[in-house]
Amino acid sequence: MPLLNEAQLHLVGQSEAHVCSAEAADAVGTRMHRDAVAPLLDLREAARQAGFGLTVLSGFRSFERQLAIWNGKVTGRIPVLDSAGQPLDVASLSEPELAIAILRWSALPGASRHHWGTDVDVFDRWATPPGYEVELTPAEVDADGMFGPLHDWLDARIACGESYGFYRPYDADRGGVAPERWHLSYAPLAAGFSRQLTPALLRTALERADLLLKDTVLQMLPALFDRFVANTCPAIL
Repeated sequence: MPLLNEAQLHLVGQSEAHVCSAEAADAVGTRMHRDAVAPLLDLREAARQAGFGLTVLSGFRSFERQLAIWNGKVTGRIPVLDSAGQPLDVASLSEPELAIAILRWSALPGASRHHWGTDVDVFDRWATPPGYEVELTPAEVDADGMFGPLHDWLDARIACGESYGFYRPYDADRGGVAPERWHLSYAPLAAGFSRQLTPALLRTALERADLLLKDTVLQMLPALFDRFVANTCPAIL
């Protein structure tokens, strides 16, 4: 198999050279691409002035972390959810059906936008009841959910171009990844990384990984890439 260069390792989550310093991670509340830190801090401050405690639940995620999530779902250790967010019986699914079900809510290792450090999952800390464990479910972010007002505010900022470069790649159901209102992406960087990630590069990363359902995934990869990786809202630049 060909060796990947540093830029390619970054794209598939196997390098952390682009990730911000520990000090910057502390300031923003997550590890992320060093060039996305300042815009996220600006967005957080604007949210604070509007009365929201915009907080990051998840930022940079490595290939190995995404692989653990994937394998956990294949084995049933981690629940696999249907499009409505209800648990599925994984034992009743064929391998292709299981792969597609997982991909509705979880990316293939090597294909997660979180690998780039440009994407974050956010919630409103000030609207969270004491002791509540945030799950990032559709019910939490719907208009009448506890985080609905924050996301209504974000929608308005994105629509008028005042979101400091952040937008929603999973804003609607396009038949691939389920809508994720909590997921924000820093377009000035993510747009370029999205163009650079190819099916061939993803295949190279997956072929050398201890990936469950590997044969099925590799056989289906062109279709899976089109449906679950490339099939997103265009970056707003």
